[in-house]
Amino acid sequence: MSRIDARLAELGIVLPEPVAPVANYVPFVVSGNQVFISGQVSIGPDGLITGKLGAGLNVEQGAEAAHACGVNLIAQLKAACGDLDKVTRVVKLGGFVNCTPDFVDQPKVVNGASDLMVAVFGDAGRHARAAVGAPSLPLGAAVEVDGIFEIA
Repeated sequence: MSRIDARLAELGIVLPEPVAPVANYVPFVVSGNQVFISGQVSIGPDGLITGKLGAGLNVEQGAEAAHACGVNLIAQLKAACGDLDKVTRVVKLGGFVNCTPDFVDQPKVVNGASDLMVAVFGDAGRHARAAVGAPSLPLGAAVEVDGIFEIA
């Protein structure tokens, strides 16, 4: 078992099958030593997490949705490189939060994905990031996160 797989098990995280694209794009692109992963919506073990922050969902629920996005990013990353121990750096995450115009806690929501990356990859999980609000997201998802990763 790889070091990262062992860490996932320690955290009680089981990676799902990577989600297939729902439109005309690929789930990831490997270019040189970087993996660019398309946006992963908030699909958890119980299905798609939908809703709008500031109108029905609170920050904690949003962070759980972002965590689900992070788990899906890691599942796609494993599909892209085979062995998660090849990951040398989480370079950047882009977080999109389905929210009302007056909602201002997007960074706290996207921390659900960011905290996961640090928990799984340690210092190599610290990354640059954007966290923005959106009036809607695909399939009504609460959160969507994309990522750039460096591999050996």
